[in-house]
Parts: sequence; structure tokens; C-alpha cells
Amino acid sequence: MSSYLESVYAPNSRHPRKLNSRGSARASELVAARMAAGRKRAPAPVWSACRASLSAAWRDKHLVLFSAEHTLVVTALLWTLEVAINLWVIHRVTYTEIDWKAYMGEVEGVINGTYDYTQLKGDTGPLVYPAGFVYIFTVLYYITDHGLNIRLGQYVFAGFYLITLLLVFRIYHRTQKVPPYVFFFVCCASYRIHSIFVLRLFNDPVAMMLLFGAVNLFLDGRWTLGCALYSLAVSVKMNVMLFAPGLLFLLLSEFGLMKTLPKLTLCALIQVVLALPFLLVNPVGYVSRAFDLGRQFLFKWTVNWRFLPEEVFLNRYFHLCLLIAHVTTLSVFALKRWTRCDPPLYPSTVLVLFSSNFIGMCFCRSLHYQFYVWYFHTLPYLLWSGNVKKLAHLLRVLILGLIELAWNTYPSTTYSSLSLHMCHLIILMCLWFSPGPAPLAQDTHNKAKRS
Repeated sequence: MSSYLESVYAPNSRHPRKLNSRGSARASELVAARMAAGRKRAPAPVWSACRASLSAAWRDKHLVLFSAEHTLVVTALLWTLEVAINLWVIHRVTYTEIDWKAYMGEVEGVINGTYDYTQLKGDTGPLVYPAGFVYIFTVLYYITDHGLNIRLGQYVFAGFYLITLLLVFRIYHRTQKVPPYVFFFVCCASYRIHSIFVLRLFNDPVAMMLLFGAVNLFLDGRWTLGCALYSLAVSVKMNVMLFAPGLLFLLLSEFGLMKTLPKLTLCALIQVVLALPFLLVNPVGYVSRAFDLGRQFLFKWTVNWRFLPEEVFLNRYFHLCLLIAHVTTLSVFALKRWTRCDPPLYPSTVLVLFSSNFIGMCFCRSLHYQFYVWYFHTLPYLLWSGNVKKLAHLLRVLILGLIELAWNTYPSTTYSSLSLHMCHLIILMCLWFSPGPAPLAQDTHNKAKRS
């Protein structure tokens, strides 16, 4: 049509084609229609567009906070606010030394040529983290002038915090399960999480940052690359293995056993390559220290079992009972609950991974204060995925508040630890009785991207 009109009304043509009356009338109609369409597409003045946007936002202000479709806008504002909050915390709240000097002492031993894990230790005891921790904190050792420039280290961890938030917010944006007003409690409202990142400089945030990066890759259908990043997260701290049962379930459901084996092999190979300098010197010493499943925790630091007598807390039979309960609950969820989900769907993938980790948290032999970051950012998703009608929004927020209060009670008390277990039990029951997640429209595009 456009070529026809151009041939008739070419601006530089001195001899336009002659038309009969019918053709001329038709051409005139087409030109008039095209000009009208052009007028409709003309851009409105900037001030008019801004006024219209503000008017729409004010008119639908209740939806901005309660509709998951507005997750991106709310999280962008909160992330920007978090930049200022982290700077304020770094400059106004006193840094507290706990493990940073110990980390620096441990990696300094490696720098000085010690590769026997049984000989590596810091101020607080022996090195008990895998090899990835050594490499990452060696970099931090040099960046912070051998660990002496604490302020610079705080800025680096503030960057880790902001990256973690971006990754978490992207997960929530993709799944659209949680109303945007809840994200205020995911970031700005938690003193303990800011403390773990920028006032304590623990290694737990680094492991979780890598873990959330892996989850984002899973949602993008990049399973091989996601497994590689997941293995890197495990190499920083072993707690990330709490996600492993859920990840294994997803891989087997999506790819079957034969196609899952190469991905599992990749995860194992990364661990071996990272640990090779230490395995060559003392393989038994490395494995027993870096992946010590029988490590004994101190009763004075426990957040979740304070209501028990100390002798029960330290009893090996109690630990065995927790392990049996953990494995049993995982098995029941895998057989009865996760099978209601279709793994390719965004909500299903996140639900399986987050609930796998949460079940592990429920039956941990001990939870210390820095362990809060292991599941803090997943709690809103788990609460709103429960989809139990009787669990109103206000009650969900109350549960988040009680969990935050329990983790901020120092030292922990009988009441704080009991309330934490009650909140865990409510979330677990809601996950069990909830229906499977409904598919999103964009889920259909995920299958085409899988590697």
C-alpha cells in the first residue's frame, strides 16, 4: 500500500502516474487515513505524559503496594533506598569484630604456603570452610590491605548486599507471588541482616549471593551454568547444600537420570578443582574439615534450641533424631508435595528450592545468628506460596515480625526459641496444605532456553 502511494505522490516526481476517478478517490482515502493515523501516533508533550503517569499512579496507589505486577517499581525504589541505608549503617553504627580477623588469619596461612587444612586456623579456631572460601577471602585480604582496612571491607560487603537484593528482587519479579509492600520487610526493616553483611563481614552472605545467582540462572533455563554457580556457592560454605535435595529433584524431574549425571559431575568436578592444592597435601584432612557434618556447636550461641537443657542439646541421639526428621520430611515433600508442581514453571522451581532449604533450617542442630541470612530472603515467598486463605496478610506479616524478633533476641531465650519453632511449624504446614503453584504466562518460554 505504501509503495503504491509513494509511486503516485512521490515528492520529487515531475510526472506522477495518472489515475482514473475511482483510483484517485481510493488513493485520497488512503492518504487521509494514513495522515490521521500519524496524528494519533504523534508523541504527547513530556509534561503531559508525566502528569498522566502521576495521575494514574495516584489513582491506582493501592495497587502499587498490593499487586504483584508492580513488584519492579517498588523494588527499584527500595533498592535505591538501601544504598543510603547501607552507607548510614557503615558510618553511624559501630563495627563489631567477630570472625573477620579469624578469616584473615586462615587465608594468611594459605598465602604463606600452608596447604594442610588441619594446620590452618584463625583466632576463633580451625578453618572449617571449603576451598572457595579461601580464594574469595584471599582476594578480600589483598583488597583490604591484609584485612586491616575494615571500612573498605564494609563497602565491599555493602556491594554484596546490594547485589544479593537485586538477585532476590529479580526472583520475586519473575514469580510474582508476593505483594510489593512485603519487600520493605525483606530489606529495610531488618537490623540483623544489615548487621550480618556490613557490621560483621561473615562469609554466609557471600555464599547466599552466589546461591541466588544460581537460582536466577535456573529460572532462565540455564541449568548447567546454574549448577556451576551453585557448586561455587557450596565451596564458600556448606550450608548451601540444604538446597541440594530440591535441586536434585528438579534436575531429575526435568532431565531424567542420564542427563542429570553430567550436571552432578560438573558440580563435583568444580569442588575437586578448587580443592586440588589441599587434596594433594592432605585429602582426608581437607574433607574432614571443610565438610564436617559432625561438628559440635556451642549451646550459648544457639537461637533455636534454647528451651532445651544443654545436655539434650549436645546429645548425639538428639542429633540423630533431627537428621531422621529432616530426611523424612524431605522425602514426604518430594513424594507428595513437590510432585504437584511442574518443575519448568518459575514458581515451582523457586518453591522446591526454597522449601528444601527451609526444611533443613527447621531441623538444624543449631542456628547461630549469622545463619539468619540462610533463609531470610526466602521467607516471604514461602509464606505467600502457602496460599492458605485463613492465613491473612496481617498474620503473614506478624509471622515475619516474630521471626525477626527471635533472631534479634540476644542471648536467645526459651520464649524466643519456642516462638521461632512455632513460626517454622506454621510455614511448614501452610506449604504442605497449599495447592501447587499456578503457571505464569511467561513460563512457556523457559523450556526453550534449557541447556
